[in-house]
Order: sequence, then structure tokens, then C-alpha cells
Amino acid sequence: MAHSVDLHVGRKLRQRRWLMGMTQQQLADRVGIKFQQIQKYETGANRVAASRLWEMAEALDVSPAYFFDGLLENGDSEPAGDVLNDKEALQLMRSYYAMPQAQRRQIFELARVLSHAA
Repeated sequence: MAHSVDLHVGRKLRQRRWLMGMTQQQLADRVGIKFQQIQKYETGANRVAASRLWEMAEALDVSPAYFFDGLLENGDSEPAGDVLNDKEALQLMRSYYAMPQAQRRQIFELARVLSHAA
């Protein structure tokens, strides 16, 4: 059974890769491994060695600490991170950040107004 920390790191890896619009194959190519290994990391089936985590952090333009954000002292993930496990939420975030700043601000204001009307 996978350790909760490995599962958390795998989720963070998948989220960041997906937000960057990168496939498993593209990430694997950047760090010199097979895409199947990325799959195993993302599911927590295999642990990520520190050197490999460092390489993936560079490829995904984050610090290695990013993969541990939201991890509690007991190895559990914070519940607030659950929204990032929703593919629709990730798709919305990726689309949002692909927009120019001015359009993002307008969309943000629209969402804020609509959420108060609901």
C-alpha cells in the first residue's frame, strides 16, 4: 500500500503537470525516463527519489518544496486541496491563467458577483 506522503507528492505532480499543459510523455522526456514511471509516481505506486523530484521540479518550474505544500505533520493532505483533485477545477484554472491579465480580472469580478447572487 502506498504511503500517504507518496500519494500527496504524486497528486501535486499530476496537478502541476496538468496545469502546465504537459503530457506524461513530455515530462518523462524532460527528465530522461519513461512515461510509465511518471504514471507510477503520480499514483503513488513508486516513490520519487530526491534527485528525480529535483529534476521534475525544474521541468515543471516549481521548487521541490511545492510537492509537499498542503501536507500535514502526520502525512495527511489538507482537505482544502481536494478542489485540486477535480479535473474541471484544474481545467478552469488552466484556462483562467492562459488569459491576459485584464481579461482574468474581468472573469474574476464576474465570478465573484455571480457567487454572491447564488
